[in-house]
Amino acid sequence: MVRHKDAMAPDQGRSDGAQRAPRVTVSDGRVVLSGQLLIDNVAALPRRFERADSIDMTDVTRLDTAGAWYVADMQQRLATGSDGAPIAVTGADTVQEQLLDAVRSNMPPKDAAIHRNPTISDWLELIGRKTISSGHAVVELTSFLGQVIASMASMAIHPRRLRLTSLVHHMQEVGWNAIPIVALMSFLIGVVLAFQGATQLRQFGAEVFVVDLISIAVLRELGILLTSIVVAGRSGSAYTAAVGSMKMREEVDAMRTIGLDPVEILVVPRVLALMLMLPVLGLISDLSGLIGGAIMSWIELGVSPAVFQSRLVSNTDVWHFLVGMIKAPFFAVIIGIIGCYQGLKVGGNAESLGQRTSMSVVLAIFMVIVADALFSIIFALIGI
Repeated sequence: MVRHKDAMAPDQGRSDGAQRAPRVTVSDGRVVLSGQLLIDNVAALPRRFERADSIDMTDVTRLDTAGAWYVADMQQRLATGSDGAPIAVTGADTVQEQLLDAVRSNMPPKDAAIHRNPTISDWLELIGRKTISSGHAVVELTSFLGQVIASMASMAIHPRRLRLTSLVHHMQEVGWNAIPIVALMSFLIGVVLAFQGATQLRQFGAEVFVVDLISIAVLRELGILLTSIVVAGRSGSAYTAAVGSMKMREEVDAMRTIGLDPVEILVVPRVLALMLMLPVLGLISDLSGLIGGAIMSWIELGVSPAVFQSRLVSNTDVWHFLVGMIKAPFFAVIIGIIGCYQGLKVGGNAESLGQRTSMSVVLAIFMVIVADALFSIIFALIGI
């Protein structure tokens, strides 16, 4: 808070009023201010007046930022005098006038304080803007996907441009290091499926069909879907954070400056690593889910491992397993593209990095589920 005490200087002749409380009077169309306009007492002063032609500050002995705001707000509220001319502020010394000018330049416009409830047209406008923004994002993401595919095609023609060290590193990060959490999650899912299936099938004496339930659910849907969701939350967010941090530190701009392609260096190895390792993680997830289901079926229903294996091999079509494996590379592309794209869209602050990381995880999981639904429809149409 800035307080100017120039009004109390002896050479200005105002020391007699230095201790006076503020007063506001209206006389002959003038609002007359006197005393000390300070933050301690300005809140108690009136703010509404019928009409006035000027504001007189001749008797103001002390003025701080709060007092200057009070005067500027009063001037803004009165707007124009009775003769149509702008309200004038008179009697202020040089320092007070400078403070008033600084406060006026930082005040919001008069209509900014007006609050009105949103109407239907406002909601429609908001929906339209969000739709257009989403459409632009889809176009940009599609363009980014095409750029990545073009880079991969170029590397297929010139294999020496592929950075094997980076590829192996990311394969270890997204694949090998993710095996424990993926295996544990799938094992527990198999246990839950077997337990819930046993509870329901026991009512009809069809306990043995729990093997079919577990095998189809795990191999066809849950194994690869839940693995992709875990990878999206684990590796997709890591991609966004890593690339976004480089973008914040202007390392991406430095790459472009020296003639390097950030997509080729940062994006392609990450996407390829996911495409190679997600099917492997899906296979591990399937095996863990089946083992968990077999153990719970043995404990809960008395279905021995030999019976479980025999029924699994005889009654489960190999296409249930292949359907899950076919989905894996597509899910990997979705997770990798979204994670790297959001990383390259990070701004220059930490808040932008956090927002883009959250958006990456949410969007990747959503798109994986949408893609899984589309695959289910397609396989149903072709009879698989």
